[in-house]
Amino acid sequence: MIVGTAGHIDHGKTALVKVLTGTDADRLAEEKARGITIELGFAYADLGGGRVTGFVDVPGHEKFVHTMLAGAGGIDLALLVVAADDGIMPQTREHLAILDLLGITRGLVALTKADLAEPARIVALTAEIAALLAPTGLAGAPVFPVSSLTGAGIAALRAALAEAEAQTATRATGARFRMAVDRSFTLAGAGTVVTGTVLSGRVAAGDHVTVSPSGLAARLRGIHAQNRKADAGLAGQRCALNLAGEGVTREAIHRGDVVLDPALHAPTQRIDVNLRVLDSEPKPLATWFPARLHLGAAETGARIVPLEGPIAPGATGLAQIVLDRPVAAAWGERFILRDTSARRTIGGGSLIDLRPPARRRARPERLALLRAMAL
Repeated sequence: MIVGTAGHIDHGKTALVKVLTGTDADRLAEEKARGITIELGFAYADLGGGRVTGFVDVPGHEKFVHTMLAGAGGIDLALLVVAADDGIMPQTREHLAILDLLGITRGLVALTKADLAEPARIVALTAEIAALLAPTGLAGAPVFPVSSLTGAGIAALRAALAEAEAQTATRATGARFRMAVDRSFTLAGAGTVVTGTVLSGRVAAGDHVTVSPSGLAARLRGIHAQNRKADAGLAGQRCALNLAGEGVTREAIHRGDVVLDPALHAPTQRIDVNLRVLDSEPKPLATWFPARLHLGAAETGARIVPLEGPIAPGATGLAQIVLDRPVAAAWGERFILRDTSARRTIGGGSLIDLRPPARRRARPERLALLRAMAL
């Protein structure tokens, strides 16, 4: 199981992950100096059920929502963190909206810094959180008051995570292999290593893969799955892949690339989608609306073309997205749209057609086909 944290800055996400796993997910010197999470952090632990649970710790600052999005794709369960002293804050709401748009329906809420709040405050805030979650896919998620400082409530939260791990079904591995890359680096004695969450299929040492959208060919030299050396990497696991081949360097592979079965390499720059606009938007999305598309760990500029007229705040409609550059994508994959200044989340949805026409895209028969493809 992969658990992704979410929540406002300084609400104790990294401290909570450290208490649960024993690992400080803040690995950069700048993070330790500034006391805030800037990059994605990763930690692993056996929570008591004999299986390794992976944690993706994300930044909570509004300037790093794009980094949060790079880590949110592929998670099995969301751990929403709210500090008892601050309560619900702007990035609590935005991270929750993102999780909802990504279709995340399994989650727990950690009410951190519970040692700083009176019992009445805990009760009132628990009710506020329940009301906030009610219209989302995380409705009814249990709330656990905890303190990373005193250890209060940690055992109950760990037990709930272990139970969720036990209930997480093994993902089918019959599909072709795809892994979204969130890090690329050079390891002494090994060479180029990329990490990410396996979205589908399986891969084994010796397999030949392609890095998309660039088309770079590579051979898999070795695998670590869930932080352990493994013979194969499977859907639903976080993996580190040691890649080799001509031109395979740390600089040649970027966050947002997808390592995949060569048969799946087919980058696209135009996609028809089902798009839901958040009700927080000030006005409808009209033709050629500029935005930033987040797909897996990838981010690129985009233009939105609604296919049935402007899409009002709170509404859902068919649209075509025209991208600034090609991306590796798959049918049904979830995406997020943010504004060009990276200050707010606009909406999101799912991919329908990766090869749509540029002309006559809103014909009635074309719209009927898209609705059928979206089912």
